[in-house]
Amino acid sequence: MVLLNAPIVPWKGMGGISLYSHISEYYDIIINLNEADALFGKARVRYEIKDEVDLWFNLFNGKLYKITALKNYNGKLFDKIHIGMPIEEVLEIEPSFEYEDFEEVYVSPKGIYIETDPVEHTVLWISVFIKEIDNEDFDEGKW
Repeated sequence: MVLLNAPIVPWKGMGGISLYSHISEYYDIIINLNEADALFGKARVRYEIKDEVDLWFNLFNGKLYKITALKNYNGKLFDKIHIGMPIEEVLEIEPSFEYEDFEEVYVSPKGIYIETDPVEHTVLWISVFIKEIDNEDFDEGKW
């Protein structure tokens, strides 16, 4: 069960879910999802808990490397930043965010991605991830 009001904590997790935790800890949640809620890649899998969070796992070590807060997530990042907030306000609160053209997200070196609505310029999703995400051997699960 996802705690939808829990704080979003960079490098740690959100919703009562911890980064680096093993996929087996979420069996009860994952087994009840529809096949359409899963997206597989060569080294990664994403499970969407409808409108709450996306859980991103590395297939080679089974560990959770990214959690994405979706539209029904009410917890806040830094006790202020939340889904639906104008990106201009986010940048005033946390100036470390920079827009990354290739991925089309705002990235903070503090372990956060923010994706925005291209028309409304509001926060759609907030992701926290592990420090090793850009390591050369990340996909191999050597972290």
